[in-house]
Amino acid sequence: MRGFRFSDYKPGDSPKGGFDELLKLFSELLNYTAGDAAEALSWLNELDKQYKLTNNDYGIGNFIDDLKDKGYLTEDNQSGEFKITAKTEQTIRKSALDEIFGKLKKSGRGNHNSNQSGIGEEKNADRREYSFGDSLDQIDMTASIQNAQINHGIGDFTLTDRDLEVEEKDFKTLTSTVLMIDISHSMILYGEDRITPAKKVAMALAELIKTKYPKDTLDIVVFGNDAWPITVKDLPYLQVGPYHTNTYAGLELAADLLRRRKTHNKQIFMITDGKPTCLKENGKYYKNSMGLDRKVINKTLNMAAQCKRLKIPITTFMIAKDPYLQQFVRQFTEINGGRAFYSSLNGLGEYIFEDYIKNRRKTVK
Repeated sequence: MRGFRFSDYKPGDSPKGGFDELLKLFSELLNYTAGDAAEALSWLNELDKQYKLTNNDYGIGNFIDDLKDKGYLTEDNQSGEFKITAKTEQTIRKSALDEIFGKLKKSGRGNHNSNQSGIGEEKNADRREYSFGDSLDQIDMTASIQNAQINHGIGDFTLTDRDLEVEEKDFKTLTSTVLMIDISHSMILYGEDRITPAKKVAMALAELIKTKYPKDTLDIVVFGNDAWPITVKDLPYLQVGPYHTNTYAGLELAADLLRRRKTHNKQIFMITDGKPTCLKENGKYYKNSMGLDRKVINKTLNMAAQCKRLKIPITTFMIAKDPYLQQFVRQFTEINGGRAFYSSLNGLGEYIFEDYIKNRRKTVK
C-alpha cells in the first residue's frame, strides 16, 4: 500500500555565509544606513562576530571582494571609500518589492477588483447575459452550453443568444502617481524608525511600476520645511532632517507635477506620521509645533480642496496613533474626497500596493 512515513525533522548542517545569503543581509542594512556602504559593512562585520554568519572558508573579506568583482561595490583607490553601484540600488528595490508582494499574497486582503466593469482588459468574476455588441472572446462557452442544456434539454440541443453568458472585464487605465514622503524630524522620534519602511515602500512601488506597469508614471516628493522632488536613485540615500512638516508645500508641488501629466487617472499617496507644523511665506518660515496651528491647518485643508477641484484624490497613510492627529486626517480626507489608512509600519507596504493596483483599474470620467 502506498503511503507516507513521517519522522522528526532534523535540520542539516547547511553552509553558512554564502554570497547570496550575505548579499540579502547587506541590502537590508543599506536601507538603515541610508546607502552608506562602509557603515553597512561595519554592521555586517559586528553581526558576524555575534551570530557567526560566515564560516572558515568564506569570510566578510571574501564577501567584500565578491561585491567589487560582481559590480555591487566600488572602492576609491586613494581614499578607500566604498560606494554602492546602480546594480546594488536595483537589488535593494527588487528585494523591497519581493518582501512587500510576499506579504500581500499571504495576507489575502482582497482581490484588487475595481468598482467598474465592462469591456476592459482583465476578467473578473461577474457574469451577465449576452448583449448585442459584446465581443466573442467575452463569451464563457462552458457556462453558455450548460445554460442551453438546462433551458432546452440534451435531446434537442439548441444554443440561442439568451443562453450566452458573458464574462465582464475590469478596466485598466494609465495612472500618474505622486508619492509624498514626510522627512520631518518626527519620523525618527520616540525610538521608532519610520523613514526606513517609507523608503522601502517607495523603492518597491517604483520597481513594481517599472516592471509591471511601465506606461504609468511615478514621481516622488519629500517634504520637511520645504518640498522637493527626488528620483528613484535617490531613495536608498534618503534621510530624515531637522525639519518641521510643511504638508502644504508637498501637496502644492505634487499637484503641480500631476498637472503636467496627460493621463486621466491622477493620485497622490502621502506617507506621514505627524501634523502640519510649517508654512513658507515671503521667504520666511512660519512654524508651530505646539498642537494644531489654525493658520497652518486651514491652508493645508484649502490645498486638499484645490486637489479635489483638479480631480486628484489624496490617499493618506497615517503611521501615528494620536487621536487628535487622526481627527485632522479624517477632516482632510473628507474635504479632498480621498481615503485614509491608519496603518502600522509593518502593514504600510501592503496597504499602498493594494490601493495602487485597485486605483489604476478605475476609469475617471
